[in-house]
Amino acid sequence: MPKRIMEGVVVSNKMDKTAVVRVERTFLHPLFKKTVRQSKKYHAHDEKNAAKVGQQVEIQECAPRSKLKRWEIVSFKGGAA
Repeated sequence: MPKRIMEGVVVSNKMDKTAVVRVERTFLHPLFKKTVRQSKKYHAHDEKNAAKVGQQVEIQECAPRSKLKRWEIVSFKGGAA
């Protein structure tokens, strides 16, 4: 089974080798047919502490690294603020 890959924005990088990434998704409300934006935060492993706040990153599923970390940063998309 392939690993899921998601794109998001780094919200925090204060932890060692960990970045918090906010992933936003949009969907149509079933009753009101209006576009709804929903976001969720994921703790992602960042081996080199390279992630900067505001940077666009791609995260991928991985084996559990700690209590909260089940994702790892695969690539960096955009520049940091």
